[in-house]
Amino acid sequence: MADNENESGMGGFGWFLAGLGIGALVGVLYAPKSGKETREDIVAKSLEARDKANALYNQGVEQATQLVQQGKETVTQYVGKGKEVAGQYVDKGKEYYDKGRTQWTQYVDKGKDLIQTQAEAVSAAVEAGKDAYIKTTTEAEPVENS
Repeated sequence: MADNENESGMGGFGWFLAGLGIGALVGVLYAPKSGKETREDIVAKSLEARDKANALYNQGVEQATQLVQQGKETVTQYVGKGKEVAGQYVDKGKEYYDKGRTQWTQYVDKGKDLIQTQAEAVSAAVEAGKDAYIKTTTEAEPVENS
């Protein structure tokens, strides 16, 4: 039964309103009043129904406006929180970058110092080798050819 109501596009409330309208019309038509009074009553009831419909429409527009405003505020809050979290991640990334850069600079400086120390040691060894060679060749006795 519920499927039939949904398919026709008119639920129980729609049928209630239709029955209410038909009942009102039948009541007005069979009322013991003159035609002019009946027409005036129909016009008055129609105007009253129009005013109620306009009031309900305005109330719906107001509620929709409030809901839209609440939605905008909620979205603004989430965007603000998202920006804050993103900012925190950016700050953390910068912190790690700076830390890595500092460590890399320290390693490069240590490498330069090690190379300089090794270069000095090699130079000292070469100089010692030269001195030893010169000392050995100048102190050596000449060999006689017989």
